[in-house]
Amino acid sequence: MRVGVPREIKNAERRVGLTPASVRELVAHGHEVVVERHAGVGIGASDADYAAAGATLHNTAAEVFAAADMIVKVKEPQASERAMLRPGQVLFTYLHLAPDPDQTADLVASGAVCIAYETVTDSQGGLPLLAPMSQVAGRMSIQAGAHCLESAQGGAGVLLGGVPGVAPGKVVVIGGGVVGENAIQMAVGLDADVTVLDRDVTVLDRLSRRFGSTLRTQYSTRTALDDLVVNADLVIGAVLVKGSRAPHLVTADMVRAMRAGSVLVDVAIDQGGCFETSHATTHDDPTYVVDDVVHYCVANMPGAVPHTSTHALNNVTLPFVLALADQGATAALLANPHLLGGLNVCRGLVTESAVAEALGYEYVPPVDALAR
Repeated sequence: MRVGVPREIKNAERRVGLTPASVRELVAHGHEVVVERHAGVGIGASDADYAAAGATLHNTAAEVFAAADMIVKVKEPQASERAMLRPGQVLFTYLHLAPDPDQTADLVASGAVCIAYETVTDSQGGLPLLAPMSQVAGRMSIQAGAHCLESAQGGAGVLLGGVPGVAPGKVVVIGGGVVGENAIQMAVGLDADVTVLDRDVTVLDRLSRRFGSTLRTQYSTRTALDDLVVNADLVIGAVLVKGSRAPHLVTADMVRAMRAGSVLVDVAIDQGGCFETSHATTHDDPTYVVDDVVHYCVANMPGAVPHTSTHALNNVTLPFVLALADQGATAALLANPHLLGGLNVCRGLVTESAVAEALGYEYVPPVDALAR
């Protein structure tokens, strides 16, 4: 199979779909890899590094898309990229379709076979291709939030860890999954006053056992959210519903009741955001203020640390890329029910039920779509 790696073009996105080491693995399996020039600059990988790994370099994304049987990316394809997809071509990347009707319509129209990292599953019911970026985003959320709390950034001038004689900042983490746990780890490490809310008591028990008395756990109800959010210095939105739009758990009224200079970091913004007042921002202009509350809603947070993010992502995507290339997309998908869970759009059909429900498409089971 010929695998293509275009340069990412989303604002401030410097990750890349495959590292030179991953290219070398594909070449060793007998596949061809075509890479757009300068695709790896953001992770410190030169064109010479890709050539040494066995890749063929092309000058433009159009040349890569035209040559490749499968496109491997990081972020969802932008409009210009979607226009280059063709029927039967495989696209393997993050998609986040539920809150994005324009992208979904273009992918359906393309006839491509579109596999989303974020809905590939594992035997424990986890999301293994989302996990490393969730780890990065969770850890970054505390860094970003702490920075936004500085008065020069419009924040309340609170140091999360406090100092002797001055109380630490109050951090509320909504959701105790991978993002939430990594946010907690960073916040606890800074000696902040940290509370996590979740509706799964098993999750709360696990987090309580891990972090002990350094973490408060709270079963999530509307009353608990109201009480904790309005008194927080920093709120981390770490909610995920697989394949679906994130629910708005923090309302505009709750934001209005928060103290001036408080900070909201919405890690769920890729899926529409879990704060009613959220809208997606970029690394170039990451924050905005609503009712004197600073909102940080960057949709590709891990893109700010592309070296770490790309290598972490390749660690988990490479086995699937190799399977798709070695077996062909249809055979690989049918052979692995966990990879099959990643199939969102297939030759003009929507094969992810949450996307179909959110955007009004007919849902076609993945196996049926592959058989057509």
